[in-house]
Amino acid sequence: MADFQEFYPLRRHNTFGFDVRARLAVHVRSEQDLVEALDDPRARDLPVVVLGGGSNVVLSGDLDALVLLMEIPGYRVDATGADVHVTAGAGENWHGLVCRTIDDGLPGLENLALIPGTVGAAPIQNIGAYGVELCERFASVRAYDRQTRAFVELDAAQCAFGYRDSVFKHAGRDRYIITAVTLRLPRPWQPALGYAELARELEGVASPEAGRIRDAVVAIRSRKLPDPAVIGNAGSFFKNPIVEAAQRDALAAGHPTLVSYRQPDGRYKLAAGWLIDQCGFKGVNDGPVGVYGKQALVLVHHGGGSARDLLALAGRIADTVEERFGVRIEAEPVIV
Repeated sequence: MADFQEFYPLRRHNTFGFDVRARLAVHVRSEQDLVEALDDPRARDLPVVVLGGGSNVVLSGDLDALVLLMEIPGYRVDATGADVHVTAGAGENWHGLVCRTIDDGLPGLENLALIPGTVGAAPIQNIGAYGVELCERFASVRAYDRQTRAFVELDAAQCAFGYRDSVFKHAGRDRYIITAVTLRLPRPWQPALGYAELARELEGVASPEAGRIRDAVVAIRSRKLPDPAVIGNAGSFFKNPIVEAAQRDALAAGHPTLVSYRQPDGRYKLAAGWLIDQCGFKGVNDGPVGVYGKQALVLVHHGGGSARDLLALAGRIADTVEERFGVRIEAEPVIV
């Protein structure tokens, strides 16, 4: 029988620090724990919510659900093929995995350093930073299919990755529960230094090794983003919107300092932080919630507030950006 805990407090399991509870919660440390929890008659009629590090969710209230606290460990390296494959348990800390692979002489994940959360959450969001997305280093996931009641392996095509998107946010949201992720680290390794901010941080460093790039990414992120242990937050709250070239050109004509990045398909990704900053929201506080003073993309919770407060502020920001620029920005975290 699963070791359920009733009315379990989730404040430590979401980085906004919202004080909500779960009807039932269980620590999942193995695939057997997972199956036993899902098969337990006490939880059979409850919706299921999976929480890893809780760094990309907004818990909107008490959850009348079975909450699976994903803690499955594991680390395995297969270097027998042309590329190196690294498999990690869904409960492993993502930044810890990045550092471990670098320490083991396995470069490739350094641009994704210091992204909060667990390994199992990384494919769901298709995490990305400083010129690299997870899908570029992805091989497969192992997941429990709740429809067929069996464990399956899903490749990149089946995961349907997009910008901060995957099948796990859509058709697979309530179907698959990820238990392990296998990453493909290319050999020979080539550093990804095309992102302007990272290039500036490494200016003067000739042929930086993966560890040096990791340190540069950590330095940049530490300057820009607040520590969730000090101020409740989930990192970047809004996605960078992608627009057609004609719309970008029209915006740039009226706003010469517009920050944008050309995409392979000819469209442009706009910097949501720049849009929000131009609307005067950086550093604004609204009771228990606000916008971080060093990065307009980050919404913060100072304590004593709720998801209702946060989402009201987020909605006001999105409405203002749309009114001024004609572009709708969307939330990055999952609203539960």
